[in-house]
Amino acid sequence: MNQLARVSAAAIWKDGEMLECTSVLPEVPNTRTFTFQSPTGALFDFQPGQFLTLELPVPGGPVWRTFTISSSPSRPMSLTVTVKAQPGSIGARWMIDHLEPGMRIKAMGPAGLFSYMNHEAPKYLFISAGSGITPLMSMTTYMYDAGAEPDIVFINCAKRPSEIIFRERLEHMASRLPGIDLRWVVEEPDRYRPWTGYQGMFNQLMLGLMAPDYLEREVFCCGPEPFMQAVRDALAGLGYDMDRYHQESFQAPVETADQEAPFDDVVPEEDELAEIIFASSGVSAQVPQTETILGAARASGLNIPSGCTFGICGTCKTRKISGEVHMVHNGGISDDDIADGYILACCSHPIGKVEVEV
Repeated sequence: MNQLARVSAAAIWKDGEMLECTSVLPEVPNTRTFTFQSPTGALFDFQPGQFLTLELPVPGGPVWRTFTISSSPSRPMSLTVTVKAQPGSIGARWMIDHLEPGMRIKAMGPAGLFSYMNHEAPKYLFISAGSGITPLMSMTTYMYDAGAEPDIVFINCAKRPSEIIFRERLEHMASRLPGIDLRWVVEEPDRYRPWTGYQGMFNQLMLGLMAPDYLEREVFCCGPEPFMQAVRDALAGLGYDMDRYHQESFQAPVETADQEAPFDDVVPEEDELAEIIFASSGVSAQVPQTETILGAARASGLNIPSGCTFGICGTCKTRKISGEVHMVHNGGISDDDIADGYILACCSHPIGKVEVEV
């Protein structure tokens, strides 16, 4: 029987059967890609972006851990998961330290709704951080293997260039398909290696430069929750239709539509009023939540020094005495300043009653 005939006759893998590890590939620090095959030669059938739940025999008793499938169903003879060990991790750390070719483990799945196949569109925007790149790698590989040219702006954020997972593989695909547009964002460069790409934390300004037509794209996002929150805030603040935004969480991937919880994000509403008290001036104002602290101050005849008015320069940094604001900045204020109660007046919207030191 030739190879094609064997593939055609093969059964589809079900999670009642073990997975056998066949290779372990180092990726970036503390990150490995594990390749699995079915001991009986069964093929793998899943949607790109779905996940597996693995039973890992760690000391003290087995634990179940969920990992996104990083390979593509267009290559059904094997299946890969790419695992990054975070500080304090148990399952991922055990896999990196102990899982070797020839070992077999139990698995459940594949499962999950995070796939572009559930939200097909002419243009996509993939945004990820760290190992959140894995489902988007699976989706991109599937589109690449399909042969037609996709339209993807692919953004990945990492600590430094040497920690970008799949960088070489994605650049190889992008070099052969102009429809894959890669954008890397790093917090800092590697020592002795110049970096000429984007640097800093992902923000609205970067988004506008990397994907000027973002309003026309279906967005898929995966990464740590604070990162995804920042992406949602950036998109919502720019008027993006959030019904076209989809995300996968490291902590809680969902298997069915009724498990999907609505985002509990604070979004300023134009028809909701807020009260701003300018404490030093003895002035107060009632404004829509969509008005900024800076705009309200100017309308009240008060002067807050400002520059860019886009959350970059930090000139309008102001101390908030009490209350809640919705602030989406572009790097003009540090986390320490925010923890100390400071805001940028140009990109802070009042929610309820707010008192500022102006």
